[in-house]
Amino acid sequence: MALIVQKYGGTSVGSVERIKAVAQRVINTSKAGYSVVVVVSAMGKTTDSLVKLANEISTNPSRREMDMLLSTGEQVSIALLSMALQEMGQPAISLTGAQVGIVTEAQHTRARILRIETERLLRHLEEGKVVVVAGFQGITSAEDLEITTLGRGGSDTSAVALAAALHADFCEIYTDVPGILTADPRLVPDAQLMTEITSDEMLELASLGAKVLHPRAVEIARNYGVPLVVRSSWTDEPGTRVVSPAYQARSLEGLELVKAVDAVEFDTDQAKVGLLRVPDRPGVAARLFGEIAHQDLDVDLIIQSIHEGNSNDIAFTVSKNVVKKAEAVAAAIAPVLRTHPSPAPDEAELMVDRQIAKVSIAGAGMIGRPGIAAEMFATLAEAEINILMISTSEVKVSCVVEAGECDRAISALCKTFDVNTSPAWINRKVITQENTAQNSLPSVRGVALDLNQARIAIRHIPDRPGMAARLFKQLASKNISVDMIIQSQRCRIIDGLPRRDIAFTVAQGDAEAAKATLQEVVTEWGCGEVVVDYAIAKVSAVGTGMEGQPGVAAQMFKALAKNQINIQMIATSEIKLSCVVAQDQGVTALQTIHAAFGLAGNQKIQVPA
Repeated sequence: MALIVQKYGGTSVGSVERIKAVAQRVINTSKAGYSVVVVVSAMGKTTDSLVKLANEISTNPSRREMDMLLSTGEQVSIALLSMALQEMGQPAISLTGAQVGIVTEAQHTRARILRIETERLLRHLEEGKVVVVAGFQGITSAEDLEITTLGRGGSDTSAVALAAALHADFCEIYTDVPGILTADPRLVPDAQLMTEITSDEMLELASLGAKVLHPRAVEIARNYGVPLVVRSSWTDEPGTRVVSPAYQARSLEGLELVKAVDAVEFDTDQAKVGLLRVPDRPGVAARLFGEIAHQDLDVDLIIQSIHEGNSNDIAFTVSKNVVKKAEAVAAAIAPVLRTHPSPAPDEAELMVDRQIAKVSIAGAGMIGRPGIAAEMFATLAEAEINILMISTSEVKVSCVVEAGECDRAISALCKTFDVNTSPAWINRKVITQENTAQNSLPSVRGVALDLNQARIAIRHIPDRPGMAARLFKQLASKNISVDMIIQSQRCRIIDGLPRRDIAFTVAQGDAEAAKATLQEVVTEWGCGEVVVDYAIAKVSAVGTGMEGQPGVAAQMFKALAKNQINIQMIATSEIKLSCVVAQDQGVTALQTIHAAFGLAGNQKIQVPA
């Protein structure tokens, strides 16, 4: 008999009426000939209420006792849903995470799943019962039997992990929206439903704050080839399919402890073009990349560092066979970008470097694991390789190095992360050919906004191997996750040493701790000041169809410029463009980019309260 795992969130089981509606949906699935495992979250705002109670008792409750407390929320849901099913004539049994055999590591409030012991669960399914499982929780090994919770999005993670362990035919995630939308419908009323999205695209969107699916759940689905569907709890619409790569058998031991890095990628067919000290005003990036797109030049990495005074640096990479054309375009546009009509040597200075290579580490397991980027930087530093550019996404960190150091960089990174290499330029060529064969994919599938980040800038860091590694190791030691990382292109000589700026974003709640942690280090190095800006927003566009389609970045930058939205930072990966803008312009930026890529539709998506 085919097996389905269904997950229902807190709003779906937020009242007796809603629990009965879920029970009826489960029964309909069972009558359609499926064995059913149901994973549920705590009712409504139960978890928030429990956290509030804990904080009224203690200003710093222990993680163990928080797990003991918060795990009770799901127990209420599973018991009530099981009762509802039984009342409707459907045999059912409720099981906690411990009873179902979800074994985790001993990390209270943020445990990862090690394995799932499925014998008891399978026995109940063979008896014709619906098994109702408490999401968000597990238990440590037989020696301790400690209750643990999985952290934010834990019920999603529980459901997909169970689907993987049971080799389910598919996993359905029920939520309060009809599927994966092109943007948050609360912010973009004309956001539209996608019928299908790749797991890579979903990983980026989920990590950017799209709350429909948690990245850890997407990571498991991707790693184990779990067919995943996101549907509405309120309608019978088919929802959105999350498509993962073809399943490759792998051990279910250490289920969530897969390698953080899947591959080391490299591309030696790259050259860098940069404009230093361009005016910091809306429209500059739009004009530059608009002209590049007009010449049909495909750009890979784009970075714009933080401003100093009234200027920024913008750099981008292209394939070597078009670098002369890209250089000519940049040289022609530079005078137009300058504030002063006469040539000024300190404004929009052109810089070209043909002797570079890009090396990257990639892997869905990087999400939520502080220190992976620091480990990459440390590896390069130990090999005495200086980093010329840095660009990051949720599932990839890319560094530009000197071409002559590429082989050493690849060898060192492969050894550190125990993986094989994958030439990025071959991957890109294959994807581009596939896109062309399919009459091209949409360049952008969805857009996302994160209003909960802060930017930290460190001025005048000595430009030598190891600096970035020490910096981000320090943050990782405090369990602080870093998002965007940008290294400035211009170099200043201060006290006889070449120096650069590095800026990065962190969650707002981590900003003060990050600043305090770094203050000691930068004082020791004789760096400039550490500056924190809370009034930022990160807006991103995601789509696998970006590859091989010149002009996507230009289209995004032009839309922002048209609305007088200044871009403060830019970072890109192969399938994502991210810009930091002023926080009070974040929602407008999201709506603008959504409209610019034609993602809007006529149907308004209703989100239940």
